[in-house]
Amino acid sequence: MPRIEFDQLPANGRLWVFPLRRRLEPAESESVLSVVDDFLDGWAAHGMALRSGRRLLDDHFLLVGVDVDAESPSGCSIDALTGRLRNLGAELGTTFVDHAPVWYRDEGGVSVVSRADFKRLVAGGAVNSETSVYDTTVTRVEDAGRIARPARESWHGPAYFGG
Repeated sequence: MPRIEFDQLPANGRLWVFPLRRRLEPAESESVLSVVDDFLDGWAAHGMALRSGRRLLDDHFLLVGVDVDAESPSGCSIDALTGRLRNLGAELGTTFVDHAPVWYRDEGGVSVVSRADFKRLVAGGAVNSETSVYDTTVTRVEDAGRIARPARESWHGPAYFGG
């Protein structure tokens, strides 16, 4: 079986972070992971099985990784994954493929706002460079543990705090 545990993926593996606009309920999380597992069990590039794994982070972020040393994904295989997640999101009334908002942690857990609203939160002092944000742009498995980090350590720092 090409699907493996996420922790077994090599550090240099390719990573995709699929953010959800809303938190998944426990039953939805189980369903999402089951659907993703079924997809990964058959995921291939040019007829070659992709050694891949997944993880759900904070009920808001689906992480999918591929062992590029075993077989690299193709554009078509990536499109297939994205398409399946787009359809799954529609079934759940959410989205997995929208990277425009900003996800950050506040007292209530994970919050998601538009970039303009995040800028207003910065201007009003509600968030600062130490606020934990979620960087959905990371692309290597070794960075999976750095998705949530202080804004100053991600692209949010230069974009909202001048460096």
